[in-house]
Amino acid sequence: MALLTHSALFALGLAGTTKLLLISLVAGIGISAVGPGGVFMTIGLYAVTPLSPALVAGTAIVTHIGTGLVGTAAYVRSGQFRRRATRRMAAILCGTAFLGIPAGIWINAHVSRLGFGLLLGLLTAAIGALVFYRQWRGDGETSRAEEGAASPALTDTKAALIGLSVAAAGALFGIGGPMLCVPLLVAFGVPMLPALAAAQAQSVVGSGLGTIGYAAQGAIDWPMAVFIAIPQMLGVVIGWKIAHAVPARALAFALASALIGLAPYLALGGS
Repeated sequence: MALLTHSALFALGLAGTTKLLLISLVAGIGISAVGPGGVFMTIGLYAVTPLSPALVAGTAIVTHIGTGLVGTAAYVRSGQFRRRATRRMAAILCGTAFLGIPAGIWINAHVSRLGFGLLLGLLTAAIGALVFYRQWRGDGETSRAEEGAASPALTDTKAALIGLSVAAAGALFGIGGPMLCVPLLVAFGVPMLPALAAAQAQSVVGSGLGTIGYAAQGAIDWPMAVFIAIPQMLGVVIGWKIAHAVPARALAFALASALIGLAPYLALGGS
């Protein structure tokens, strides 16, 4: 795919750029506060711009390098990576990205824009339902004493399978690790804050590999990526503060409601 000679950003107008700014901020908050927030960036690019599936995924995935770095630094500062179990889990998730990312990029190359929207709608609905289910069960509501505990249900094999699936989906849709990683890890009994921390680290590696793959195809709108990355990183800092200061339950329910509400719109081609 040839490099864009003009960024789609400059054709959006004030209304379009304002929408993307707000979506980027919300995405960043969701990434570090409850995990499944990065999909909003893919949704925004798909719904607001005329970019192809490859350009949507490639442009979105670039931004998750920045959000992943900011999120990882934040959780290092708050102590989650002092635990050996969290570091081991993050290492496995990062390592499996080297296999999952190429698979996701290959699938993206064989999907039409309409098919991309349908798959994105299905994924969005599934994640929204999983978040609802997780909150209904009360997952992630752990005490400070439990936050660093390892989950006996999460073996290295299960962590590797989660890492592979997350990396493939991340490359296909241009989403960061936290969106899928956090719900899946919590479902296996990993406490919320260690799950968020490990997912941020996976996002750096997975998004970096995805950026290399899409850049090789010329499938990144760089001005657009820079424009949406800045509010996303600001949102990550805000979300990290929320995750430590207040229960994330209400925010998670709001996020799930928004995802489920958007799913039909995406599945019908954003029309």
